[in-house]
Amino acid sequence: MTLAENNSSPPCFKGKGKARHPEPSEQTPLLLHHSDVAPSQPRATDDEDVDLESSLDARQRLYSKLRIVFLASLAFCIITFLLFALLAYSYAARLSDVSPEDVLENALVIQGPYRVSVLNVTADGGTWIQVRAKVGIDAGSIIGVDTDDDEGTFYGMWKSFGRWGVKILDRVTVDVSTAQIISQRQALLATLDSPPFELPVTVNPPYDDSWLSPLSLTLFVVPTRNASDMNHFVHDSWHSGVASVHASIRSVVVSGGSTNTGGWRQMIRLQRLGIQTQLSMKLSPIPGLPIPGEDVPLPSISQLVTLQSFSVESEAKDVTVHALATVINPVPPIMDLTAPSLPFIISLPSENHSSIPIASVHTDPFALTHPNITLTISGSVLPLPPPPSASISAFITRYLSLEPNPVSVACPLFPSFAMDMEFPPPSSKPQILRNVTIHDMKIKPNSASTGFLASGSVFAHVVLPKGMDLTLDVTRVFPDVLVFDGEVHELPTLLLPQQKDEEELPDPLPERAFGHIRPEDWLEATSVQVDTEGEGSIFAVTADMRDVPLEVLPGRQKQFSNFISKVVFGTHGALAGLQGTTDVGVHILGLPFRDHEDTATGMDLLGLPFQGSVRIGMKDLLV
Repeated sequence: MTLAENNSSPPCFKGKGKARHPEPSEQTPLLLHHSDVAPSQPRATDDEDVDLESSLDARQRLYSKLRIVFLASLAFCIITFLLFALLAYSYAARLSDVSPEDVLENALVIQGPYRVSVLNVTADGGTWIQVRAKVGIDAGSIIGVDTDDDEGTFYGMWKSFGRWGVKILDRVTVDVSTAQIISQRQALLATLDSPPFELPVTVNPPYDDSWLSPLSLTLFVVPTRNASDMNHFVHDSWHSGVASVHASIRSVVVSGGSTNTGGWRQMIRLQRLGIQTQLSMKLSPIPGLPIPGEDVPLPSISQLVTLQSFSVESEAKDVTVHALATVINPVPPIMDLTAPSLPFIISLPSENHSSIPIASVHTDPFALTHPNITLTISGSVLPLPPPPSASISAFITRYLSLEPNPVSVACPLFPSFAMDMEFPPPSSKPQILRNVTIHDMKIKPNSASTGFLASGSVFAHVVLPKGMDLTLDVTRVFPDVLVFDGEVHELPTLLLPQQKDEEELPDPLPERAFGHIRPEDWLEATSVQVDTEGEGSIFAVTADMRDVPLEVLPGRQKQFSNFISKVVFGTHGALAGLQGTTDVGVHILGLPFRDHEDTATGMDLLGLPFQGSVRIGMKDLLV
């Protein structure tokens, strides 16, 4: 068989069985190539070992790289942490050297307060107030990170990091314990409490106030109950021209961040114990008052308060009081204050150096206005305890004499503080008793003595000053009258009730006076209200007088004889002038007076002056 035939022999297809090696032929090489030799089992094992060793080497190289990366990262973190720690320590070291005085003088900036609102007044004398202002803390100035021109490279980086930290911090929370405000005389003036509040922090603030943030702070203020200590503080401040106090705070805790959020910022915490600081404010000139100074007396309360108008009115169950007053505003114009209704008790001095409460009033809510504050006041007259007549009569007497009346004004919320003021008199002298005369006057000799007896019906108009719309019931009168030859044109000089002597006559006796009429007891009276004419309430009063002694004044027999001659020989008789004072017993609708048995009674108005006249004819002389 040729080679061609050999090559052209059909291929032999293998089945699924194991392939057999071809039979040797003439073309079969005697030495087989290495690749033609079937690999044996030992050779496969060597290749697997080589692959395993290669895998282990790669894994070790990976572990080594990871270890290097981890150690490098750890070292970087440690170095960064140490750097941060060193920076934080440097800032903390600076903060530890910062005193509260440094913060108040160099870092804390306050604009205002521009509004102070009284929220509530408690029964124990404490006051809740809300203070609104604009504040900010220049943190860069106290830790030294504000930008300046002479920074070195590393120092500039240190300051830049500090400025970045302050910006991230943004604000701090301040928790202050109870603050005590003490005067220069070491007297406690007030205590202040407040909840924790937030203050914004910044660096490199601008020169204007645009960087300040609004602050609304609620304070609970309890003033001292020692009025003497407060008066000393006011006097000292006025004479020095500066209000200076000492503030004592037991503890102040400053923590980073806001009050209602947690986080890493609250880890920043700084505490100061036993803070003592001095606060001073120069007193600004007050329009309408002298400039404070050592030789300038402190203005009285009456110089600050002006009563514009007042009125009283009878109602079914009480007597109401309404008034309008202005008060000089001593607060700087930058501050705006609103206050709720405040109660006050008005009292009159009594004979035993005590006081008698006569009215309970309250103010409407008010706000500070400049230059004066307007107060709208309303209230009612209190039932007066016995005996109120002397104090009331003294008040009325001074009022009618155009003299100021001393009164005491106290606030029940601050019972230890009472202001002594003056109730101003009217602008013109009022005349309460008008048109005084004696109808149907009869004169006859007194059979029991050398004098005379007078009878008739005493008539007068009781005219209350404008604004006094009271409903009166005049029940009795007790006149003390001088009789003149001719009409009298002036009122008698008023005397306070305690200065009046029942038996004393004017010394010297007035000209043309010749007689004296004084009953031995009160005269019963009736009254009817009549229409008013631009005045207060007006009442027509009538009292019957029967056989009241008419005594000729000592040394005035000649004047009396001349008057009788005019009566006898005159065509229309003679005109007798009347001048004197009278006590008036009244009941005031809505104002019960209480006696010792707590029974409602009236009151007596003592020593009301009057003048009048009566014409006496021949038929009126019963000789």
